[in-house]
Amino acid sequence: MSLNILILYGSYRRNRMGIRLADYLIGGFQKLGHKAELVDAMEVGLPMLDQRYSDYAPGQAPEAMGVLADRLTAADAFVFVTGEYNRGVQPGLKNLVDHYLKEFDRRPAGIASYSAGRYAGVNSHAAWTVTLSAMGMAVIPERLSVGQIGQTLDDQGQPQGDGGAALERGFSGFARDLIWWAEAGKAAR
Repeated sequence: MSLNILILYGSYRRNRMGIRLADYLIGGFQKLGHKAELVDAMEVGLPMLDQRYSDYAPGQAPEAMGVLADRLTAADAFVFVTGEYNRGVQPGLKNLVDHYLKEFDRRPAGIASYSAGRYAGVNSHAAWTVTLSAMGMAVIPERLSVGQIGQTLDDQGQPQGDGGAALERGFSGFARDLIWWAEAGKAAR
């Protein structure tokens, strides 16, 4: 069964390295026969949270917010590509996510964390696990963490070196878990 998987990414920094991981994940899920698409918080361009999508009267939310709500609702699973900012979450991705709630409910989420250093965004991963669980998502237990991202993925999102080989091995289990949860959730819905 082909699944609709959204890859959510939220860095606004110059020379964004995490987009490499997002591209890698999109390609990986597509090779497995699934529809995988990017939701880039910077491209969506939502304002700082004032009201959630559900707080607006029907037809009154900003257009970009409504378009994204439809995409989120149609998704079978989500992957959050999460960099670590001061041992916490990226503000751009958090702002995007906070505009919605029911659109994420009862769907699986995988967390793919990264950093320029060797700790691979583990603090961000921990923070997102709590947040996504509180929003009603089933966070899969399999982790995908990428340290030294600039050395692990080239600028085309292709694995390189020992880090890239480790990422390829880790993706297999990560994808298997996300797909299992997504298929189970889709059958239940």
